[in-house]
Order: sequence, then C-alpha cells, then structure tokens
Amino acid sequence: MSKIKYYITALLFVFASILSAQDTEVKEKAAPHGNVNKFKQMYEEFATPNTYRSASGAPGPNYYQQQADYKMDITLDDKNAKIFGEETITYTNNSPDNLEFLWLQLDQNVRTKNTKSDLRNESAAPFASTVENFSGTFMTASFDGGFNIEYVKDANGKALPYTINQTMMRVDLPTPLKSKDQISLKIKWNYNIPDHTVSRARSGYEYFPEDGNRAYVIAQFFPRMAVYSDVEGWQNHQFWGNGEFALPFGDYEVNITVPADHILDGTGELQNTKDVFSKEMMKRYELAKKSYDKPVIIVTQAEAEAAEKGFSDKTKTWKLKAKNVRDFGFATSRKFIWDMQAVQLGGRTVMAVSMYPKEGNPLWEEYSTKAVAHTLRSYSSHTFDYPYPKAISVHAKNQGMEYPMICWNYGRPEKDGTYSDRVKYGMISVIIHEVGHNFFPMIVNSDERQWGWMDEGLDTFMQYMAEQEFGEAYPAAIAPNDKYPSRRGEPSKIVPYMSGDQDYISPIMSNPENVFQLGNNAYGKPATALNILRETVMGRELFDHAFKTYSHRWMFKHPTPEDFFRTMEDASAVDLDWYWRGWFYTTNFVDIGVGSVKKYIVTDKPTAKMKEYAAARNQDIKDLPPLVYLAEEGSEDYDESLKGKVASEISKPLKEFMMDTMTPAERAAVKEPKFFYEVTFTKPGGIPMPLIVEYTYADGTTENVTYPPEIWRKNDKEVTRMLSLQKELTSVVVDPKAETADIDTTNNSWPKKEEQSDFDKFKNDQED
Repeated sequence: MSKIKYYITALLFVFASILSAQDTEVKEKAAPHGNVNKFKQMYEEFATPNTYRSASGAPGPNYYQQQADYKMDITLDDKNAKIFGEETITYTNNSPDNLEFLWLQLDQNVRTKNTKSDLRNESAAPFASTVENFSGTFMTASFDGGFNIEYVKDANGKALPYTINQTMMRVDLPTPLKSKDQISLKIKWNYNIPDHTVSRARSGYEYFPEDGNRAYVIAQFFPRMAVYSDVEGWQNHQFWGNGEFALPFGDYEVNITVPADHILDGTGELQNTKDVFSKEMMKRYELAKKSYDKPVIIVTQAEAEAAEKGFSDKTKTWKLKAKNVRDFGFATSRKFIWDMQAVQLGGRTVMAVSMYPKEGNPLWEEYSTKAVAHTLRSYSSHTFDYPYPKAISVHAKNQGMEYPMICWNYGRPEKDGTYSDRVKYGMISVIIHEVGHNFFPMIVNSDERQWGWMDEGLDTFMQYMAEQEFGEAYPAAIAPNDKYPSRRGEPSKIVPYMSGDQDYISPIMSNPENVFQLGNNAYGKPATALNILRETVMGRELFDHAFKTYSHRWMFKHPTPEDFFRTMEDASAVDLDWYWRGWFYTTNFVDIGVGSVKKYIVTDKPTAKMKEYAAARNQDIKDLPPLVYLAEEGSEDYDESLKGKVASEISKPLKEFMMDTMTPAERAAVKEPKFFYEVTFTKPGGIPMPLIVEYTYADGTTENVTYPPEIWRKNDKEVTRMLSLQKELTSVVVDPKAETADIDTTNNSWPKKEEQSDFDKFKNDQED
C-alpha cells in the first residue's frame, strides 16, 4: 500500500470500526434464517444442465429436435368463406425415444360451438362497451368453427385411430415410431373461416360491405404437429387463446387454389410466378428485385379497384415452397394493392413486401414497406442476417399477428385518407413488431405456449431499438428534434404497472394464460428489463455480444428461458442471477432513495462516541495511539470553526504522520479533503439495482457515480457510503436520468424536493 493510501485508510479507520462493531451487535441479536440473499445463485430455480442443454446456455452435444415436413393442397371457397384441405405430414423422430402416438394441434377448435375457452373466465356486466364488442358478445350467435376432420390415414391409405381433446388431436400408431425413423400421415379436413374483426381471431377475413369483398389472412388453417422435446416430451398444452404456439421446423410445399382475380402471397417462395402474374406484373416484379431505395408497386390501386368489381368464377392455384420454417400463413383478396422493395442483407437480397386494400392508403403505400425494410436491417444488425427470402406486411383491421415471412398489421386512415400521428406511429410500430417476430420466435424458436415473454418480450425490446433507429433511417417520418414515441421499452413507461396492486400482477416467468395483464407482463416488463440491462447494468458492448451469441446459438432451435439466462452470463462474465430473480421471478419493484446525509469534521479530540466505544471495552483513551476522529454536525463534539479546514490543520498527530512518512513530493501530491459526509441510501423496493448517484457541489459542478448492484449484497435495506471531498456537498440525487424504473422518486433527493399535492397542482392548472 502506498503512503498516501495508508494515510486515507488511517483517517477513516476508527469511524469504520465503530460502524462495523455496531452492525455486528445488531446481527448477533437477529433471528437465524435461510439464504434469502438476492444475490444467491439460481441453482434452485434452474434445471440441472445435461447433455441436451449445457450449463453455458448452448445446445448440448446430444441436443435434438423433430422434423415435420408438409405437402398441402388448399382450396378457399370465397363465396362461403370456407377452407378445404388435404395434407401429407412426414414426421421424423430424431429423439432417442420410441413414440407410441403423435400429438397434433387443432387450434381452430378454440372456435367450436362447444368450446370451453370462454367458460374458463369469469364475466361481469360491463358498465360500458363498444358497439362492436356489445354486439359480438350479447347479440351474435355462436360461430360454427373448428376443424371437421374427414380422415387420418397412413401412407398406404389405412385409417389411423385418433382422439380429439379440445384443441389437441392424438393419433395412435399401430407400432411405436422408433428413434430415427419416419412416418407419413394423410389428413383431410375443412372448416368455416371466422370474421376476425368480430371475433378477434388471429386468422380469418374482413368483409367490406361497400364492394362485397373479403380480405383473408389465413393461419392455423391445418392440423399442425406439436413439439416433442427433451424439456417436456410432448408439448400438448391446450390452446386457450393467449398462449400462442410451439411448433417444430420443416419444409413446406403448399398449393393454394383461390378465385382467379385474387392476389395471394404467403410463407415461402412462389414457384409458378409466370402462371399467376400478368406480363405487366412480371415487369414490375423484376424492377422491384433491383430497387433498393424505394418500393415498386406490383399491383396498383387502380388495378385493385377494378378487380374488386369482378368476382371471377374461375380459379388459380398459387404454389409456394418454404424450407426450414416452423409454420405457414397466407393472405389473399382481389382487393390487394401489392408493392415490394429489395433489401441487402449480408450479401443477399431479401424482398420487403406489403399487401393492402385501398382502405389502407395513403398511409400504407407511404410507410408499410419502409417499415418492413427497416425492421429487417435493424434486427439483423442486433442478431443475425435475416435468412428467409422475403418478409410480408398485410393490412388487416384490428390485427397484429405473425407467421414465418408474413404478418398481419393494423393502422387505417379515415375514409377521407387523413390520419393522425397516433395512427401513423401505431401502424409503423405494429409492423416493426410483427415483422420482428420472424426473429423471435419464428427462427429463435421458443415455446410461446409456455413462455409468452420469450417471444413477445424479446421482440418488444428489439422493437424499441428499431423504433428509436427509425428516425435515423427515415428522418422525414418524424418531426424535427423529436424521438420516436415508443409505447414500451423506456423505464418510466413500466412504472405504473410495477407500482400497481400486487393482487393483479404476476411474475414474468408465468404461463401467459395465468397472468392478469398480458401486455405489461409479457411485452412491457421484459422489454424494459432488457433495455435497462443493456443501457444501465451491462453496457451496450457486453450486452450486444451476449445477445448476439444467444441469437446465433439458438437459430432454428428450441431455447428455454434458462438457455437465455445462462447464455447472457456465459458470453459477458456478468453475474446476473440477482437480475433474473428480481425482474423475472418475482413481482418486486425498484425503489431506491436517499435516507440521510450526515456531515462531519475532523478533530483530534476524542468524541463521545469514541469514549463510549472504549468504555464498553474497558479501554482507556490515553492508552490508544494518536487517532483522528470524525465529529458529526449537531453533536456536542462538533466545532463549526473547523468546518472546511483540511485535516492536517486540525490534527497535530496527522500532520506529524504526514511529515514523518511522506517525501516532499508525496506531500505536495496529497489532496486533503475538507468536507466529510456519510450518505445512507435506502432500498424500500425489492429489486437490487446499480446505485446511480449525482452529487452536486457548492461551486455548481456535478459528479456522477454508479455503484454496482452488488453494493446491496450484504444489506438489502440500506447501505452507507463515506465521502471525503474537496468541495462542499449541496445535493444528492439517485437515478437522475430515470434509468431504473424507480416507482417512487419522492425519496430520490437530498435535500428532499417539495412535492405539490394533487390539490395544489389542480389549483395551479386552473390559475394558468
């Protein structure tokens, strides 16, 4: 230890020892308890690593996943709003287990007349309701939805027994499907398509009474294989409506027959473009593949309006192929305007695409494809280059839903074409969000049925970053000097939720069917937690590297929450167990404040505290070596005349110590403190966070210090810091830039800021 460091240590030694002794005395009297430390390791919460999933958060050497390939022929009956389909599923059992039966998802069964989905929730008389909701709830007959399964057969056409349990179908096999073997199933079905504007279905149609047309956004339209994994075996949790989907990857060949005057696009690459495109559309399409700066319109508004009047009795079949996707969706209508733009990503060209009726213009033509292109660039920069050939945004009233390469999005101008900033930003945001779902969970394929936050929360976090970058990419879209008005992601936006009634808050680590406020729980809080983790706890460099590592490790695989948590620590060397526990496993909140600020002066006269300390230990002050003491302002030992003087002016022993032990050069380098303060910080909230403090001094200067979250590891309620300063302290503010989602800022300052009462605020508003 250098002499100067020794000098500082000696100066504070006695004061620190008194505090330590007092602390020890209190703890000796405390009742014993288990390990409730917020910083304890999460071995109790995490599963034991194994050969399938390693302790680092990476897939293990024996990791496996099943393969489900589909060949389908689909016919859409536009007149009756009905779908007919036949599919052949080739299922490969890559697991080490022999499977006696297979589970398939029949998600449309949530809309059967006898569905239990609505019966599981309590209901009460609404004091007010929109006309649409009132009509749909109390005046509309139950929709006759759900799959009508005509047959399930094996590859030889032999019927296979099956059992339908609500939204799940078990197919019993004559002999177990052995590990590494394949089986093919043939299934034929049909169902009635719901009006998604009435029933809020994720898939369905919107009817336009002005011209008698429907615009279809179709998904969950075929029996789909459930996931079989090392974590749960079969994921056959029922689809109740909130928990979304868990699906294996596979290759798709899908032929979709629709009216000849329809425009259709969907998951995968179109195989028969020349059969379904006009010559003019082909020319425009070739231009679009080279247009990197703006969209090219493939089907114009005038052409779409002309098609609205046709109602062709003929049909066309659109053929699509997709490789390594977990699902399939498509959109079709004679009302669609269609535009495309090329996007360069990692040496590849990806097409950004939009489909929308005239009711979406002029808003959609101006912003939709720009938002798609921007999302692909932004998300790719933070994760991996988008691997699919295209991403499609489809206009659908009141909808926001995602599938591989295609999504439905809301945002409609008034009938006269005008729109507010709220509608504009809402549309751009939902497009960013839904296109962004291509990354999470379409590629990084988490189990949405079990962990809603793993797709919605991660995507909302990515959405926030993309929104904030949108103004840089398209400055004309945002008013000068403004930032993008993100709805979620900023710490302050989650405060009302985290400070709310604990009876109606669930931990993030909850099944989406069991939470009270799904938007806050699965979207807002995890997005905010990740934003704070990036900006305040880890820093961008460490966070971004770890997040990319997670994204690359789990591309086209099935991660769990623990795989994410472990990877973030593995790739950053930042211990985050305390963070996951506080933010994800509890409903605790952040609240850190300034408890007290005590001022001290240096003296060489023993203080009352020191005398009391010595007497308690039968020590005589005279027998102690020369010491330096700190006297608290307001105590009987405090001498105002000594305020602001350096220690060596006051303490003869200290001055002699410096003279005897330091060279002239060392003495000249010493910056003796003139002011001493003991600052106590309190933590009424349960979540530890970095202690971010702004100190202001009498000369008007400020200093910002961030104490690591580990400062709370030994005392979860309050911590104390001793300051030795050259300048007088005039102000202490915790979290000055509102970085931590602190729910109560009234305790964040010293001196305490006067807060106006609600009445005074109201009175001042009236006077203004």
